[in-house]
Amino acid sequence: MEWWQIIEVKPQIVDIILAAEEKTAEIHKEFLATCLFNQARVLKAFQKLKISDECFNSNEGYGYNDYGREKLEELFAEIFQGEEAIVRPHLVSGTHTIFSCFRGLLRPGDRLISITGKPYDTLFHAIETERGGGSLQEWGISFDSIEQDDFILLEDKNKLKKLLSEPTSVIYIQRSKGYNPYRSSLTVENIGKLIKKVRRFNPEVTIFVDNCYGEFVERQEPLEIGADVIAGSLIKNVGGGLAPTGGYIVGNKKCIEKISNAISAPGLGKELGAFIYNKRLFFQGLFMAPHLTAEALKGASLFAAAFESLGYKVDPRYDQTRGDIIQSISLKNKEELQKICRAVQSASPINAHITPVPGRTAGYDDLIYMAAGTFVQGASGEFSADAPLREPYTVYIQGGLTYEHVLLGLAAVLQSILD
Repeated sequence: MEWWQIIEVKPQIVDIILAAEEKTAEIHKEFLATCLFNQARVLKAFQKLKISDECFNSNEGYGYNDYGREKLEELFAEIFQGEEAIVRPHLVSGTHTIFSCFRGLLRPGDRLISITGKPYDTLFHAIETERGGGSLQEWGISFDSIEQDDFILLEDKNKLKKLLSEPTSVIYIQRSKGYNPYRSSLTVENIGKLIKKVRRFNPEVTIFVDNCYGEFVERQEPLEIGADVIAGSLIKNVGGGLAPTGGYIVGNKKCIEKISNAISAPGLGKELGAFIYNKRLFFQGLFMAPHLTAEALKGASLFAAAFESLGYKVDPRYDQTRGDIIQSISLKNKEELQKICRAVQSASPINAHITPVPGRTAGYDDLIYMAAGTFVQGASGEFSADAPLREPYTVYIQGGLTYEHVLLGLAAVLQSILD
């Protein structure tokens, strides 16, 4: 008996997947080479910092002198090439982590500029919403954005100086495309070009990179090419499928000090914050992260090759350089969107019996499909699919603990739309 017989997949589906695997064989080798490079860096950091099982011990109360927490933050700083880091389970999501950075870095009267267009839904609401919830706007911090291509092409020196000088104090770069079908995720090279242009006109401004979904995709990270701060979620790439919650921030000492006061309280900084249980999972997840990222990338390119062969528009294409682990697929109608999300859920190890429906989700204006039968709730480092119920109908496939699971998920998805 073969795998397709176990899950009762039609021969036509198997043929599509085998053809996609043949197409992606060479690009998969590149992913594995990058994985090996990053795994070597991570292993070297663990050894250099003398990580021991003592680091896994629980700490309670205020969390003063939490040896394991301090070592974990040293690891993140070492691996991502920053001076200091904050890694905490109290950071509940990527949005919470990034908003906390903004609260630390910005003051009333300052301006935040996004040079990669409007940020994704939940972060944009935290920046600009006038609902009495404490957005940046309500704290007297102004915001403006310019599309990435427009910024790159802008040659008017007066306009650039005006955009990048006071009261602008933080420049925001979003590495991943978010729920935006009209832009592509950024590679480290793309980010470097943006940073270089900013520095020409304002060497002192703080450059912040939202690194969600991009960690370990390439051999460099944004801090290595001139960014001041990066941040992201631990239930995406960098948690390795094991971290149960949390967020991380890495950057220069001055920025991390400001941010730490916003996360705790002025004067308390990063000295407090007990890491109570499951500390081992954060260390082990970070160690596993390069491998998990490579598995997700292999799965994403397989999805791209299969759907391209059926005439769908995908971004990125299967053989394009990737900036993150997300694969977007443009669909014909909302019925296809529904079928794909339900197929992803049905192919999951957890809650496969549940039928996802579009629902109201905190921070989003549109109804959202979230298909994620994951071991950690909402962990998009695991195989999952998100899709806002709006035109143009686009599904965002992400994650995968193993390439084999993503392949089986692809079989279920193809069968759902070809039936």
